[in-house]
Amino acid sequence: MSSVQVAPAQSAVGTGLLDSGFGRWLRARFSGNNSLVLMTAGLFAIMYIIGSIVYRKQNFGSMNSFFAMLNSNPHLIVIAAGTTMVIVAGAIDISVGGQLAMYCMMLAFFIENKGVNPYLMIAIVLVTGIVFGFVQGLLVAYLRLQPFIVTLGGMFFARGMTAIISPQTITITNPQFMNLVNFKIKWPWGGYNNNQGVFQQPFIYISVLIAVIVVALMFLMMTQSRFGRHIYAVGGNEQSAMLMGLNTQRTKLAVFTLNGFLTAIGGFLFTLMSPGGAVEKAQGYEIKAIAAAVIGGALLTGGVGSIVGSFIGLLVQTTITKLINSNGTLANGWNEIVLGAILSLFIVLQAIVALVRRRRE
Repeated sequence: MSSVQVAPAQSAVGTGLLDSGFGRWLRARFSGNNSLVLMTAGLFAIMYIIGSIVYRKQNFGSMNSFFAMLNSNPHLIVIAAGTTMVIVAGAIDISVGGQLAMYCMMLAFFIENKGVNPYLMIAIVLVTGIVFGFVQGLLVAYLRLQPFIVTLGGMFFARGMTAIISPQTITITNPQFMNLVNFKIKWPWGGYNNNQGVFQQPFIYISVLIAVIVVALMFLMMTQSRFGRHIYAVGGNEQSAMLMGLNTQRTKLAVFTLNGFLTAIGGFLFTLMSPGGAVEKAQGYEIKAIAAAVIGGALLTGGVGSIVGSFIGLLVQTTITKLINSNGTLANGWNEIVLGAILSLFIVLQAIVALVRRRRE
């Protein structure tokens, strides 16, 4: 009798805990799509803590070190956010690497060789990105061509245009543009004295500030706006979205147009980080953006993804590179090996999450 009475009491306690405000918050955070983002955040935290302990003599865990990771990837922060939006919409865009190279070359050639005002040229590049994305969106949304094929053609077109603008590498020396390149925002806390006794003050470049602002705006758009809800609906089930009265073609067109604009911003930020243009620039960056989105919890089948998740996914990639570089004895190939293993792990986790969702439905 006593055992029969105890079991309901324990069940009631457990149920009460799960039904409490904290329990509901816990279930919402650790179930469904958010679990993938939390796993990514946990992986980044573990890797960064291990690096801070093992490579403490190299100041791995310092504020300078963390800001250095951001300073090396402002362009990827932006294009990863755009790629995530496209994946959530149920599509793909593999042209962003070629576009980055084209926009860098446009800026370098016209600013350095033709003497065009840098600010005017930046505006022209942004408009070009909008047009590029709009054309790809028309082909995908209204002609119903496969996004992979359309953006593959866009990649070849952008790479070809880069070589046509100039087959030679061009370095930007324009004083106005270089002022933007060298502009630093200093952080008042977290500095340290190096081995020579020189104080190292943390800082970020203006490109990082622009990237963070773009990501914040993208996060608000995807989570708080009607357009963001339409993107998730179209990517989750296009037929259901059409039955709900959504204009799926217009949504896809807007997604690709906006992604073209974001890629142009990424090209501008890449030029701020590496002031110049070259035909071979930004090779494989579309894969890095897709990897950041997937590691951050975006399902390649569409309907699921997070802008914050893609940002954390990019931090995971950057931390892997930093750990390998800090070791000093490992070949650069280990960077791709570890990243491939982590990407495979998250694809398996995505399959498990998708299976759980189907069973619930």
